[in-house]
Amino acid sequence: MAQTRVKARKESVLADRFALFAECLLTGVWIAVASLGVVTYPAAFAAGARHLRRRTAHQGGGVREFAADFGAAVRGGWVVGAAGWAAAGVAWINVQAVRAGLPGGPLAGAVGLFAVLGAVVAGLRAAAVWEPGAAWRSLLAGAGRRTVLDPAGSFLLVGGLVLVVLSGWFVAPLAVPVLGAVAAAAVAVEERCRRR
Repeated sequence: MAQTRVKARKESVLADRFALFAECLLTGVWIAVASLGVVTYPAAFAAGARHLRRRTAHQGGGVREFAADFGAAVRGGWVVGAAGWAAAGVAWINVQAVRAGLPGGPLAGAVGLFAVLGAVVAGLRAAAVWEPGAAWRSLLAGAGRRTVLDPAGSFLLVGGLVLVVLSGWFVAPLAVPVLGAVAAAAVAVEERCRRR
């Protein structure tokens, strides 16, 4: 009787973990679809992260809740998305300076790369803690501080981004569901930081 309970508990834990993994992959598809608006990717990640927080708290949630969260997050999130594309443009200019052999080009390229990585990590961290009604400016300010003060968590998110890039490089369609794993990683990093 006791062995049956232990076996059932192990199977339940395994089923819960697999269900969360499957939910991450599905959330990645939702994030990809919601990001098709080019400047809507911060809102898509925020809605995806909120969905995953609800799922890990064993609350309800589905595509309707995701869509409602996305609609609320996109109100201010599109400005963050546009700023992200502007930062990517500046990074591209830095890369061109390095390739052209301009004096100071390698230094400018390295600084630009680290600045863009820091901005992306701060954006992911801000999206991971987004709630309806939260101001993106204050979310990004807090996320920027946590990005610097919690380098281990920031490096974990950089690793998640590398995973997305490599997944897309090896098998392009695989990059879409892996976006949900990055959102889950951002949620986990923020929860870890909150508990510390």
